Amino acid sequence: MHAIHQHHRRPDAVAAGPRRGLLPVLLVAQLMVVLDISAVNIAMPNLARDLHIGASEIGWTITSYTLLFGSLLLLGGRAADLLGRRRVFFTGLAVFTASSLASALATTSGWLFAARAGQGLGAAMLSPAALSIITSSFQGPARMRALGGWSAAGAAGGAIGVLLGGVLTQVADWRAIFYINLPVALLVVLAGRHVVPADAERPRWRGLDLRGALAATVSLAALVYGISQAEVDGWTSTVTLGFGLAGLAGLAAFAMLERRAATPLLRIERLRDRAIGGGFALMLAAAAVMFGNFVTSSLYLQGVLGKGPLATGLAFLPLALATATGAHLGAHLVGKLGVRVPMAVAFATAAAGAFFLAGAGREGSYGSDVLPGMIVVGLGLGALMASVGLSVLSGARNEETGMLSGLNTTGHEIGGTLGIAALVTVATAGAGTGLGAVGVTGIDHAFLVTGAVAAFGSVLAAIVLPSARSFLPKLQLNPTAMPVH
Repeated sequence: MHAIHQHHRRPDAVAAGPRRGLLPVLLVAQLMVVLDISAVNIAMPNLARDLHIGASEIGWTITSYTLLFGSLLLLGGRAADLLGRRRVFFTGLAVFTASSLASALATTSGWLFAARAGQGLGAAMLSPAALSIITSSFQGPARMRALGGWSAAGAAGGAIGVLLGGVLTQVADWRAIFYINLPVALLVVLAGRHVVPADAERPRWRGLDLRGALAATVSLAALVYGISQAEVDGWTSTVTLGFGLAGLAGLAAFAMLERRAATPLLRIERLRDRAIGGGFALMLAAAAVMFGNFVTSSLYLQGVLGKGPLATGLAFLPLALATATGAHLGAHLVGKLGVRVPMAVAFATAAAGAFFLAGAGREGSYGSDVLPGMIVVGLGLGALMASVGLSVLSGARNEETGMLSGLNTTGHEIGGTLGIAALVTVATAGAGTGLGAVGVTGIDHAFLVTGAVAAFGSVLAAIVLPSARSFLPKLQLNPTAMPVH
């Protein structure tokens, strides 16, 4: 039977193993994408002052990026499958880098928001293409290690971004956050030319489901916009509910369109696989916990403890290290125990850390009230992101790695946007213009909500994910040998 499967493999599946240096190149590219969310977050006060951006508009510094990024990921992932992973990766990198330069040169808010949207467009191509290259280039235990590294980059990248943003804002200028992407992108191009596998086939434009892409993009954009505006307009406002419901209705229509499409953007039936469908649902929760925790911790450190950008950035370094450690441990445990138990434990660990952080008071200290909880949360988050990535992507057949990579990253962005909007609303409730005692209470409540979401995720993981007996054989199976249903 094995020989038969070998005989029917696609040409690009029988290529030699991944070239040395491929994984570092892809991880650095992904780090750039992740860093540009959290690094900008910490620099926003300086940025708003220089460009005269009002409080009602400053959120668009992040939203203009995440709106394009989150809504175009499914299209970017499927484009990688049909147009070529290498082509889409380098095209996305070029768009992202040019937009980074435009962001650094911005002199008005409109200019900055448009440039940030360009970064989101580039990231929506670059990120799923890079993940697809990893999934298709590495097999067996090497794939688990590679996906663990990817998860560590994504999870620790948020904390590293706070550190980098704080350092660059303090010692240079907020524009340096964007300028630094230029030499990094140049190194990725120079190294990537030699190690990123060539595309084995010509671009297949006719197979790209543009009708489904339009439905998915508009629906996801409406959903992201509605969520991101909730903090400003309120969760029960006409804007929030209108765009949110329109987005959900659009996604329902998208699902019906995809079931009838000859070459769908997303094979809806794949969501019946408990590892994929359940993993996607849990990615939403994991990303909400991760990004929400980053923002809430930053609010506490700066608004309550009075730390500056540099000190806040340095305070996140242990979180980044703990997250990277947790990702390595999570990937190892998934290889031994499957996804159900490691993910349930990882969610529970993150919940414990968040509940500890909820005890931080107005007179708290970093060493006793923040650091222990940060480390526990970091370990849980790292293991979470590694586990959920392996859950969604382990069974990906060679021709659908881009599709599932796009789905995985969509969950990451939508969940993160939801987590930030919800928890910032809770943290700043009743704080007025400052973060005094009322603000401290709000921040404590935000940590409690984070812990509650993580605890719910732990229970959900134990219910919806497949058992080790059914998942582990799939983890070891070559994806090109899997039957197409």
